[in-house]
Amino acid sequence: LVLDFFFVGKKDGSLRPCIDYRELNNITVKNRYPLPLVNSALDYIQGSQVFTKLDLRNAYHLVRIREGDEWKIAFNTPNGHYEYLVMPFGLTNAPAVFQALVNDVLRDMVGKFVFVYLDDVLVFSPDLDTHRKHVRAVVLRLLQNNLFIKAEKCEFHKDSMSFLGFILSPNQIAMDPAKEAAVVDWPTPTD
Repeated sequence: LVLDFFFVGKKDGSLRPCIDYRELNNITVKNRYPLPLVNSALDYIQGSQVFTKLDLRNAYHLVRIREGDEWKIAFNTPNGHYEYLVMPFGLTNAPAVFQALVNDVLRDMVGKFVFVYLDDVLVFSPDLDTHRKHVRAVVLRLLQNNLFIKAEKCEFHKDSMSFLGFILSPNQIAMDPAKEAAVVDWPTPTD
């Protein structure tokens, strides 16, 4: 099974390499590691006054494919045949594998002052001094484990921010109006 390679545009104008892994995904034994429920994040952040959102750079590409399995995700381009050495986008188990990795790296922080949802890491604290220590500890731990942040997508030391479709602030958690409007303004089906 060798697949074709193509690109799709990202929000920032850059391109993401893509491969249609549907056939492989259909025969893959599913990893059932759970993604966290957003409700649990909302429970954790009660009483927090300061927030930081970190975005991990090239998230899935930070995970090495098990040696010997590279042939399973081979692809062709006009320039030749290639095999990924790292986890590409589109594999059915990629989200679960990556979530487990980041949860393990930050295991002693998750639920205390960190919430992880795939490549989005939320740091929350009761005050600015504590928050600076928390952010420093998280960033250092990520770096020690070769997980890098995409600075242009991060927000540091905010008293209010959008995270996973919610606006977080010290005394309120609300739906992000932009996300809510997208649902409310969705056209009614005609057929």
